[in-house]
Amino acid sequence: MTGARLAAEEFLSDLGESVPPATPEHWDDILLVVTELAANAVQYAPGPFVLRLRRTFDGVHVTLRDTNPTPPAPRSFDPRTGGGGIGWHLVHALCDQVSVVTDERGKDVHVFLPW
Repeated sequence: MTGARLAAEEFLSDLGESVPPATPEHWDDILLVVTELAANAVQYAPGPFVLRLRRTFDGVHVTLRDTNPTPPAPRSFDPRTGGGGIGWHLVHALCDQVSVVTDERGKDVHVFLPW
């Protein structure tokens, strides 16, 4: 998880040198989404994951590949139990687009965020 966040920070730092984000929140949102996707992969997938980030003409495309073919699903969130359930909702709230592509070896979660 930490490695994914550090890789995203390095990508955003390099990107920001040539194209700064429209608002500082865009940087924070991308890091938060990467952290949530990586945390879900660590918690629910039985193997390693691969993170890819690339600049699009109007934002950043993040892809996280993991080894669990089951698509993520929203869960009920109850702050009294602290059992999670907010991450997938958060990803949808912060991203312009979210899609999941599955195959027999796992899945790719694609998200697009503004920059």
